[in-house]
Amino acid sequence: MKPSASSKYDSVSRAFHWITALAVTVAFVLGPERFGRLMRDGVDPATRLDIVWHESLGIFVFFATLLRLLWVLFRPAAPKFDMASWMKLASQGTHIVLWALLLATPFTAVMALGTESHPLTLLGGIRINELPWTQQLPFSEAADWGDVHQFLGDAIVWLAGLHAVAALYHHYVVKDGVLRSMMPGKAR
Repeated sequence: MKPSASSKYDSVSRAFHWITALAVTVAFVLGPERFGRLMRDGVDPATRLDIVWHESLGIFVFFATLLRLLWVLFRPAAPKFDMASWMKLASQGTHIVLWALLLATPFTAVMALGTESHPLTLLGGIRINELPWTQQLPFSEAADWGDVHQFLGDAIVWLAGLHAVAALYHHYVVKDGVLRSMMPGKAR
């Protein structure tokens, strides 16, 4: 990694950030309430565009996050800002938890579908009717994975909201450029 004197994140990192934020938001809004109940009532998820988009965006978020983590290894150095040590620690902790949630939330969705024998339905007519590997995992019966997925989905939205409020605080109160570092456009 080469050091960067830029006051902004590189364009790839910014694109990953905003595309992920959009995908998570849309997936959350489209998230079907009580998906398992719909399936038990005989609803074919392929007939519900909200379910297809929700599942497709979830898979997209999972793989985009893996690519994003790989990019972090090779990207130019992230901008550095002078801030109180408690702010830096809170920022680092929030980012670690957000990264974990971006991976765990889609994983728990697949666990829920697989352990409840529901198909995974994606855009383009892709349908995976069985995910038997989920039932073979030693922890497959450790939880109601649908409930875990819903909890993590709520948690990621709350934490992302807190993350946004912190960015606005930095912009309007601290005035340190943290928000501008992730906004589109060229560095000054």
